[in-house]
Amino acid sequence: MSATWYECKVKYRKIDESGVQKVVSEPYLVDALSFTEAESRINTEMAAFVTEEFKIVNIKVANFAEIHNFENSDRWFKSKVSLLAYDEESGKERKTSFYLLIQANDVKEAFDNTMQVMQNTMGEFTIPAISESPIVDVFPFFKGEEVSEEKLIG
Repeated sequence: MSATWYECKVKYRKIDESGVQKVVSEPYLVDALSFTEAESRINTEMAAFVTEEFKIVNIKVANFAEIHNFENSDRWFKSKVSLLAYDEESGKERKTSFYLLIQANDVKEAFDNTMQVMQNTMGEFTIPAISESPIVDVFPFFKGEEVSEEKLIG
């Protein structure tokens, strides 16, 4: 079963590079089973590093087919990948597009990382677009985060 990613927009006070405090609204991704779990997870994740009060202003299902993080990369890029297939009945070429969220330091590295992810793809594909994503951080689900039944019963 593939993961469902939720984009959670969080509003909070942040001190910028010049030392001025300002209110920002930033998107984060969490891996969750439902909107309720996404809200709970983003609350937990944000409480760990935001000392001020914060507010979750929006939660929506993200349209990423896969998310790939790479070591020594600090930004996220949205790569559009189009798979090309030949429809034998109609005799026409068909494109199916999807989005990958790729971690990289710049657009060229995002292209290289996308090519690395797609290298074992059997069919023909193109990468028509890569753009920097506003996503600040991604919080995947890890085993051990779930509450054990013993704790719930006992």
